[in-house]
Amino acid sequence: MVIAPSPLVPTAPWTDSFGRRHTYLRVSITDRCNFRCGYCMPAEGVNWRPRTEILSFEEIERLVRLFVRGGVTKVRLTGGEPTVRKDLEELIERLARIEGLGEVWMTTNGSTLAKKADAYRTAGLKGLNVSLDSLRRARFAEITRRDELPKVLDGIDAALAAGFRPLKINVVVMAGVNEDELLDFADFAVDRPVQVRFIEFMPFKGNEWQRGDLYPAAQMREDLRTRYRLAPLTVGPNAVAREFAIEGGKGSVAFVASMTESFCEGCNRLRLTADGMVKSCLFLRADGNLRDPLRTGADDETLARIVRDSLARKWKEHPPMENLLSTNDRSMLEIGG
Repeated sequence: MVIAPSPLVPTAPWTDSFGRRHTYLRVSITDRCNFRCGYCMPAEGVNWRPRTEILSFEEIERLVRLFVRGGVTKVRLTGGEPTVRKDLEELIERLARIEGLGEVWMTTNGSTLAKKADAYRTAGLKGLNVSLDSLRRARFAEITRRDELPKVLDGIDAALAAGFRPLKINVVVMAGVNEDELLDFADFAVDRPVQVRFIEFMPFKGNEWQRGDLYPAAQMREDLRTRYRLAPLTVGPNAVAREFAIEGGKGSVAFVASMTESFCEGCNRLRLTADGMVKSCLFLRADGNLRDPLRTGADDETLARIVRDSLARKWKEHPPMENLLSTNDRSMLEIGG
């Protein structure tokens, strides 16, 4: 049984032991995906969780309302691949109506955008990140195990036509795999009003990460400067990316250096997994079960204590990269990024 939420009145801010206030919630709505990217999904695949273990739209809305009471102002829908969840527009509409929630964003592989970008925008989605790790068709198919690059590029065009600005393109850069496309992606941003975000390859359960796979953000910037002048852009204290305008370009580039340039000091993120677990850090184990108490009638204060207990265990910063594989019990697919 899910009891009705209490009125949306403020509660104490979501603050960890180091005084960081958490205003950004990433909500995984499914562990399923129509792509099979190796850095996200273990080579042997994963056992999909039974649908009964996945939060319903009603449960997600109830929990998001709880997080908004404590100061969350931005929600990002993730997966797996969130667009494989049936009736996604209904969930977007539910969340967009929540008083005090300023923005609903989504990260997607872009495979449905050609058909759905307008519908997502109409439902109330404010922003989009599209994951795209290669502009070369054969390589894209090798990375994703799906030959769908034309569909994703059409989806990006449809999202721009629907008015998503800025549209962000997430590129996981892997040494020996796609680091030779950095300039191609910069060219892509020069020609379009998008922000290409180059992301360092991170270790997760089952992705066989090794230090030699890492292509550092500092080297990425050097590579881009062989062709372009990059001008630093001002970002907020909670930004995870260093952003740069491209002189003469319509778009911009950014660098998310989780492994080599820590931004833990300004972290304001909480995560809710598809099965209702709280993660206070991307690299910590999911350690706060909200689903089961929610389904047995827990009130908001009981649920809030579970969130605060998880926040109390959050690190000041994550440990060295080689140690991270032992701290996380889920693949990226099961977390949502």
